[in-house]
Amino acid sequence: MASSHGVARTIRIRTPAQREADKQKIAVYRDLDSRLLALNASPYPSPAFADPSVLALTAEVLSRNPEHYTAWNVRRRCLTCGSFSRHSPGPSPSAPPGTSWAPTTPSPSSAASSPSSSAVTRPDPASQCPPPSGPSGTRPDPAIDPATDPATDPATDPDKTLRSELQFTFPLIRANPKCYWIWNYRLWLLQQAINLLPAPVARRIWEEELGLVGMMLNKDQRNFHAWGYRRHVVSNLESPALAGASMAEAEFAYTQQKISSGLSNFSAWHYRGRLIPQLLTERGAGDAERRAFLDDEFSLIRRALDVGPEDQSCWYYHQFLVSNITSASSRLAIAPNLPSADEVSILRHEVEYIKDLLEDYDEDIKLAFEALIDHILAIARLEDRETTAEERGELATLLAKLRASDPMRKGRWDAFEKDIGLSPSR
Repeated sequence: MASSHGVARTIRIRTPAQREADKQKIAVYRDLDSRLLALNASPYPSPAFADPSVLALTAEVLSRNPEHYTAWNVRRRCLTCGSFSRHSPGPSPSAPPGTSWAPTTPSPSSAASSPSSSAVTRPDPASQCPPPSGPSGTRPDPAIDPATDPATDPATDPDKTLRSELQFTFPLIRANPKCYWIWNYRLWLLQQAINLLPAPVARRIWEEELGLVGMMLNKDQRNFHAWGYRRHVVSNLESPALAGASMAEAEFAYTQQKISSGLSNFSAWHYRGRLIPQLLTERGAGDAERRAFLDDEFSLIRRALDVGPEDQSCWYYHQFLVSNITSASSRLAIAPNLPSADEVSILRHEVEYIKDLLEDYDEDIKLAFEALIDHILAIARLEDRETTAEERGELATLLAKLRASDPMRKGRWDAFEKDIGLSPSR
């Protein structure tokens, strides 16, 4: 039976009663969905968005389908007509967020600014949003009572509304930890904290959010959504808007903690690599300190490879460290002034280490073969020479092992053999 991520797929056989129950659930959902879409099609601003029943309707839809992005956008409109409406106006909230967060690697220039900065902001309260029309009879998510919901009451403190909304999304994100729309909505709420609240109050909310991310990563330490979200939360906590300071040391220690609890954590290794340049700059590290730091990182990754020699995450971080020596584009990352003789010495040491590692394990390790080929070629480049006959013999042997361990990529190995001059050109 096929499986996904190690979980076997099963076929659930339903009884006629279960099928009938499912049909009823579908009918209820379709009714909720049609009501929501009809409301969303109305011009904004509309008195409907200030009614607590609308917020309750979004809760009904989202409790059944947290991927319903229109429901999240309607919920934003409700807030901008409610307790957020007492504040200065901005771009129209009728449009969805223009730059939503995603778990990718942001550039340093964009990390400090919120990706929700062009999202829903506050309309003018007097001319656009009428007061709430009263309690609703629609059943909301258990966390929200529409009759007392602070979000649709303009007199409510935005701090109370923000915390209520964050609480509303908490069970949803626990049940759906990889749903983009929940993460985006929480990020929008956090941006509103910066826009609407005093800096100390807003900072406290962002710090609590960092605690939530930590909890999510304890549940699934390889959740790349949570890792990307954590980087964004940290960048905002470091920003002047929240009277922040660098958290590089604390976050670097956090990556060490996560790596120690599980080596196969690509996101933790990746985050560690991203933090290193900032960390060394803030420490005012000189050439000697940078060389010592690089040696320590090589020692760390060698210990990790001793435990998990087939772990792809470990080999990628090893490749990252080596690239600081072999790639001109990343020479400024750790040790920019490393003498060429030292670079060659480090690479030769790594070649010997990998050979020893292969001798200790019976199974072939494809990534180790690839690393050896890269290192041997890099040594020749750094010494500004052609590969020796002995090195070409080693390369041919390694390519033969790669063909044997990964025959599906025969064409790749043939092309690579030609590129490095081990086979005659055609």
